[in-house]
Amino acid sequence: MNKMKVPFFKASTGKEEEEAVIRVLRSGWLTTGNETHEFEKEFAEKINSPFALAVNSNTSGMILAMEACGVKAGKAVITTPYTFVSTAASARHLGADVYFADIEKETYSISPDSIEKILESDKGKNVAAIVPVHIAGNICNMKRINEIAKKFGVYVIEDCAHSFPSLTDEGYAGTLGDAGVFSFYATKTMTTGEGGMVTCKDEKIAKRISQMRLHGMDRDAWDRYTSDKASWEYDIIAPGFKSNLPDILGAIGRAQLAKADKFDAQRKVHVAKYNNAFKNLDFVKIPPTGKGDSCHLYLMRLNLEKLDCDRNTFAKELQEMGLGISMHFIPVFHFSYWQKLYPDFTAENFPEAEKKYLETISLPLWPDMSEEMTDYVIECVQKTGEKHHV
Repeated sequence: MNKMKVPFFKASTGKEEEEAVIRVLRSGWLTTGNETHEFEKEFAEKINSPFALAVNSNTSGMILAMEACGVKAGKAVITTPYTFVSTAASARHLGADVYFADIEKETYSISPDSIEKILESDKGKNVAAIVPVHIAGNICNMKRINEIAKKFGVYVIEDCAHSFPSLTDEGYAGTLGDAGVFSFYATKTMTTGEGGMVTCKDEKIAKRISQMRLHGMDRDAWDRYTSDKASWEYDIIAPGFKSNLPDILGAIGRAQLAKADKFDAQRKVHVAKYNNAFKNLDFVKIPPTGKGDSCHLYLMRLNLEKLDCDRNTFAKELQEMGLGISMHFIPVFHFSYWQKLYPDFTAENFPEAEKKYLETISLPLWPDMSEEMTDYVIECVQKTGEKHHV
């Protein structure tokens, strides 16, 4: 087993996805059409959302959701530095600024207290939206965040890239704010290869996103070529984007959606096994969790006081033993673009985000992992910890 390689992630696909692709190829309709529209309906029904709009990535969905909620030049969003750069970059694509709030001490989630402090100091009322990110699928404190948003009159756009299916007492992630944006990238809890979904409650927001995702056009191709109205007749209501999801990916999404609960259960079996193996190790802190956690990532946090090495050394040795590991996330303030844009955007001002970054390694986690694989991951962590234990 010591020679075994355990990938960080491998998508779970089968004959259902193959048949879905073939079905679309044989239909003769490859771009956005009936398959994608059915995918939207099924996704909306799954999470009980009034509206669901398929897009070609979480990033494009975030840009569309922000634009529909009034994010533009002269405005700003509040989000976390402990996320992939696309969350913050989406606001910059619209010409808006980004205000960053540190994460909570006990979790990887954005701190409501930090959000409130920023809004209290926002004398020009530049903030248009709060963008909480459900890191690793663990849901942020949405009750408190929504209370703060209501107090200051701003939108809440959930970054749900990691959180599907995530059912809380208040509903699914993606329905807890004004809008939610999901990712179906290759490594996510369900995948279309590339792709995403935007959910919302407000019909005006949904209509704006629907139009802006396809050049600002008031009719998509499926409507133009399948309705009684002349196919060449349409209006451009704004200089929109090209963010639609084609039917091939929509069909894969439908097949994956049907398996989503099974995938969710399989991931949670692996997480429980990891937690049980690590809970009594003094050099490891098991990931925080809560109601609705989709267990997208396993964020193993090292207790460096019990080790004679740093996180990078520990991670490198896991890789040398054949484990596919990753880091979630390099905080945004470590990147040169953001350092140049905001000179005060430094690690010193975000101590919790920096501390978690320096202590955390993401272990392999995907539905079809075998017992041998999870056993080997546990063995590698234990051996490396024992080697460096003080």
